[in-house]
Amino acid sequence: MTDATPPARPASYDKKVGLVLQGGGALGSYQAGVYETLAASEYVPDWVAGISIGAINAAIIAGNAPEHRVARLREFWEGITGSSSAWPSMPDGPFAAWQQQASGWTALMFGQPGFFAPRKAHEWFLPHKAISYYDTAALKDTLTRLVDFDRINMEKDVRLSVGAVNVRTGHFAYFDSETIVIRPEHVMASGALPPGFPPVEIDGEYYWDGGLFSNTPLQYVLDYSPRRSRLTFQVDVFEAQGRLPRNIDEVNERDKDIRYASRTMASTEAFRYKHDVRHAINELHKLLPPEIAAMPEARRLYEHGCVTEMDIVQLIWRPREPHGASKDYQFGRAGMNARWQQGLADARKMLAASPWLAPMPRELGVRVFG
Repeated sequence: MTDATPPARPASYDKKVGLVLQGGGALGSYQAGVYETLAASEYVPDWVAGISIGAINAAIIAGNAPEHRVARLREFWEGITGSSSAWPSMPDGPFAAWQQQASGWTALMFGQPGFFAPRKAHEWFLPHKAISYYDTAALKDTLTRLVDFDRINMEKDVRLSVGAVNVRTGHFAYFDSETIVIRPEHVMASGALPPGFPPVEIDGEYYWDGGLFSNTPLQYVLDYSPRRSRLTFQVDVFEAQGRLPRNIDEVNERDKDIRYASRTMASTEAFRYKHDVRHAINELHKLLPPEIAAMPEARRLYEHGCVTEMDIVQLIWRPREPHGASKDYQFGRAGMNARWQQGLADARKMLAASPWLAPMPRELGVRVFG
């Protein structure tokens, strides 16, 4: 077996497989690369959850037959980067930095095909003034074309969950194909980041991008009851670690990285601590004398216990050089392809190692790899 060849998945490793996709705009092509690797492996997800651009990627995955998913992802990403770059690949040196900045300015000024477009000047003078800089009607057309929502809602071979925030109440909501009928509006709501994009109306309420509240759906997937032992690939596009900034643009980039990455780290650590406590409760309950175990207090405590085992695999886009604060709206074709290829490579490397196949220590309920 070569280093690049993943070990076979033994029948004894019977955990369900989840894929959770963070928000991050243009950076989401990294997630598509990760999924392309998983799609060809023994770890095809049965549950995909996403926020913002992660919700769009998740919907394309869940809303297509397995053999078409990667092609549909490619169609989406090539479609929205179609007019953003003259270079088919990323140039080196100062030209790379210039191209990155240029693609960001292009998106701000002209929008992205099949995704969003600047509002017309007259819209700012209408009686009901615009409450966003861009219109996202094109995204609904794109989702309708690339996603089979009947498949999501009827076949349910892949569960889909997307997160958004209620504008009126400030409460976070998950739209889950397990419990409701998913429509294009649910996916659009998850990516309706203000003030760029308008809120999306769903059943009389309006919703904004779920990243305002939590930029990763990890805890929702792992905490959902009834829990199942699960291997979850957590794909993030903002890196917690980074070098000291050298200019104001790098300061703004590090600020964005830390703000989004810290939420993911906090969510992961909170779940790990909570689930280890659940295991400790279960182990303690086994040691109680029958007369104590039968007491109401002991039974109440036992209800918080759990025997499920969770493996979390962190795959994070880690660029070698700063990309600037505009990196999440740098929709250049070359940058998109570079991130996609990095996702492919990172996922292949992780599958080749497959650290989750090592025996789970008895005292642990959660392992985190990455």
